[in-house]
Amino acid sequence: MDLVRGFWRKHRRKILVTTTCLGSGYLLYKLYNAHTRNLADLERELANERENDEIIKTQMKAHFDNIQMIADTATLPHAMHHLSSRLVEEIDVSSIMDKLSKGKGILIPSEKLQLWNELKILSFTRLVLSLWSVTMLSLYIRVQVNILGRHLYIDTARGLGSSHLLDELDLIDRDDEQKFLASADFLSTSGMPSLISDMQSAVKEVLKGKQLKDVLTTKVLQETVMRILDVFMSTGSPHHWVDYLMMSQDTTTDVSSPDATLSKFHQLITETREVLTSNDFTNVAEISLKSCAVALVEEMETQTGLATGMQLAKLLPQIEKTMPEISAEPDKNRFLQLIRDLPEVKLFFTLLYANMPQ
Repeated sequence: MDLVRGFWRKHRRKILVTTTCLGSGYLLYKLYNAHTRNLADLERELANERENDEIIKTQMKAHFDNIQMIADTATLPHAMHHLSSRLVEEIDVSSIMDKLSKGKGILIPSEKLQLWNELKILSFTRLVLSLWSVTMLSLYIRVQVNILGRHLYIDTARGLGSSHLLDELDLIDRDDEQKFLASADFLSTSGMPSLISDMQSAVKEVLKGKQLKDVLTTKVLQETVMRILDVFMSTGSPHHWVDYLMMSQDTTTDVSSPDATLSKFHQLITETREVLTSNDFTNVAEISLKSCAVALVEEMETQTGLATGMQLAKLLPQIEKTMPEISAEPDKNRFLQLIRDLPEVKLFFTLLYANMPQ
């Protein structure tokens, strides 16, 4: 025992230091081991999150592509057919052309000149109106289906986490969905009369200095069409043309309902109007209209020999021959395909769909 006490007194400091070091080492080992496990757990969580992100991105891409296909194969064909029928009904130049044909040798010069001038205004009105309507309606419908599609995707995705959440979500019901999609016919019904009147005013403004004997080349015709579009788009209040495409927000609210402003239909309409009045949409619309105007003139050039010049009076019947090309069915319409393939249009709708509401 005395030997032990002597050993302790002699080596106490070394023993304490050694014991402390061993204890500290063990503690550090435990801390390091715990930290390593935490890092491994965190890495697994991050890997799972990355995997989930990739799955979500893949699903979103597939859903986005499906939305564009729905626009091309279902919504757009119906709206285009309705629009084409309305354009023929509202702007009928056949009666004037019949009068000119049957009135040869009968009409006095002043009557003949008046009919030709009427034909000039109506033909250009129908031409530019058709070009504008087809372009803007196709863009409008894509805005619609992308906004609706992203709402439906988010609603569904939120509900997948827990089945009881489906009862709590403010989902878009079938009636609101159908009513929202049906609003694409607003242009062909309610918006058409004022659209025709305002487009005709722009045509008269631009063509007032052009005579029937004036020779138009490809360049002049393209400049004329673009000038009419510029006058039409810039006349009136900013974004006035949106009122031809969609109903006002006031008409979407049921004033008898205290929660009317919160309805999904009202929300969808409001969001659509916000997109249409944005600078980004205006830029895309202008690019699309210009591209279609160029394509239209190129089409007429190949059919009429416009490159060498043609009298305005002789050009008018050729304009009528081009009309079916503008309002053709979507799968045969080169103008709709041109709009769809524009890089600016693709980017715009990709960003629009990706702008998910929180």
